[in-house]
Amino acid sequence: MTAAQPRRTVIENCALATVDAHDTEHPTGHLVIADERIESVGPGPAPAGLTGVVRRVEAGGHLATPGLVNTHHHFYQWLTRGLAQEAVLFDWLKALYPIWARIDEPMVYEAARASLAMMVRGGVTTAADHHYVFPRGSGDLLGAEIRAARELGVRFHPTRGSMDLGESAGGLPPDFAVETIDAALAATEEAIDTHHDPSPGSMLRVGVAPCSPFSVTTDLLREAAALARRKGVRLHTHGSETVEEERFCKERFGMGPTDYLDSTGWLGDDVWMAHCVHMNDADIAAFARTGTGVAHCPSSNARLAAGTAPVPALLAAGVPVGLGVDGTASNESGELHTELRNSLLVHRLSSGAGALTARQSLRMATYGGARVLGRADELGSLEPGKLADLVLWRLDGLGHSTVADPVAALVLGPPAPVTLSLVHGRPVVENGRLVTADEDGIARAARTESRRLARIAAGE
Repeated sequence: MTAAQPRRTVIENCALATVDAHDTEHPTGHLVIADERIESVGPGPAPAGLTGVVRRVEAGGHLATPGLVNTHHHFYQWLTRGLAQEAVLFDWLKALYPIWARIDEPMVYEAARASLAMMVRGGVTTAADHHYVFPRGSGDLLGAEIRAARELGVRFHPTRGSMDLGESAGGLPPDFAVETIDAALAATEEAIDTHHDPSPGSMLRVGVAPCSPFSVTTDLLREAAALARRKGVRLHTHGSETVEEERFCKERFGMGPTDYLDSTGWLGDDVWMAHCVHMNDADIAAFARTGTGVAHCPSSNARLAAGTAPVPALLAAGVPVGLGVDGTASNESGELHTELRNSLLVHRLSSGAGALTARQSLRMATYGGARVLGRADELGSLEPGKLADLVLWRLDGLGHSTVADPVAALVLGPPAPVTLSLVHGRPVVENGRLVTADEDGIARAARTESRRLARIAAGE
């Protein structure tokens, strides 16, 4: 019995930034996709005599890159954008916790659709989300996100978050916003058992994600780490985000956030942390030694005045670093492409013109993100055998046509139009528009749910 002939898509005459181990680039080249995987990539035209070709794309004036990988987000925050505009993190959280405690399943579903739609339209093919607010009786919130991602066709890494350290016990979140340890652990295990797919090429992998040192007890951190390792899934949390968090850890635990998280089993090559802004040389060395990953969120860190993460030093030490949008209540643009440009600019402000290059920013957004999510063997570069998650960026238009270097045009220029984006070999964007959902309908539904949340939070 012969195997079915693969269905091939051929893309030709585009510039290529493969983001492979050698940063191979081709001024003019081709890609051949066979079903869900890359079959061929290289300079010049595609090989002659290909069979089973179902589509040919003439891609002159375009740059092909791996799909962007978002390593940190809070989808539900799409409904609370533009609030607490001048607040630092702790004050911002205190202002928004009472609103977030009113979310329900329909709200989270529409917020997830909108968050994903914005990212996918801008070149994201794999998205992680950290959801940690679970009001009693609010429905299946994680399931709502998973449903939204499946409908849009994006590769999804949801993490089941939790908070159990309420204000009365010395934590930051109000008591009504936290769970018990047993409830959080049981719900997390159920989410893994119900949704996690560890198979090769998986579209859905679930992680374990207690929220932060100032909202989670030591017992929950330790038991959550044990649960994740027993189940063979990854661990995610916030770490070293602000000076207030560092002060909290030193006052409460007698050590900084990195040492504290290390003491609870939260360093390792199966762990990634969001932000990692306030890290000293010893902290960086600990991350490098253990292979702990970082989700760098420059726009959110700037919005909340958290500081500038030591990304050049992290990269120099070999720490896996990806980019993250973070929640859109602290990064209202909601796009990962913005983070390529901002990551380069903020580090040049703090560390000089050579702090980061355009290609380092692109690598963080692609291969770096794949490393952080434990998918570097399948995602993050354009190489034969890897999954066909890739983007064609149009660079011959007004915003980019005079920049001769296509990678510099993509990173330093305005957001480039996405002519074609593939996830698992299937189109999710064509000519700048989603093909898997109605963008205008998503915008209307998200606005409706945002206004409903505001009315409920106001007691109307």
